[in-house]
Amino acid sequence: MKKPLTLIAVALLCAACAPAASTGAAPATSSSASPTASAPVSLSANSGPQAPGGTIPATIGIAWDQASKDDALDVAENAMTDFARPTLNETQWANDLARWLTPQATADYSSVDPSNIPASRVTGAATLSVDEANGYGASASVPTNAGTYTLQLLRTGKDAPWKVNRLTPPAS
Repeated sequence: MKKPLTLIAVALLCAACAPAASTGAAPATSSSASPTASAPVSLSANSGPQAPGGTIPATIGIAWDQASKDDALDVAENAMTDFARPTLNETQWANDLARWLTPQATADYSSVDPSNIPASRVTGAATLSVDEANGYGASASVPTNAGTYTLQLLRTGKDAPWKVNRLTPPAS
């Protein structure tokens, strides 16, 4: 009696592991068929190919100018000023800060309890660090009474507003 049950179990196990049989006709394949593009070729601005000649353009989309730098510094200082208010109620704090944040940062910081923030005021002017080849992002250092915070700033275009994506506290 044991042997037939073992054989049935093995047969069921093998059947479960076997590939399913196809109920339709197999697709015709030909080794001489040429591949077709699934999407159109991606072109850069001005309808040119991406990285012509295999080189990366000198700038990626947006060239830096002083107005862009000034705007980024203003956003960094304003965001840090709104961030460094640990005595404010959570709703007011989150609403005030959200105007300076990217959508992802708004979601990330929405559950922060401001009473846990060690900084309570900005103590100096922000300084900006930029990559001249990339006008879409920058880093700002903002001094506070708890040390210097580093803010990651992003924008989606030359005329788009700067938004803070991350506020990194001073290293302990």
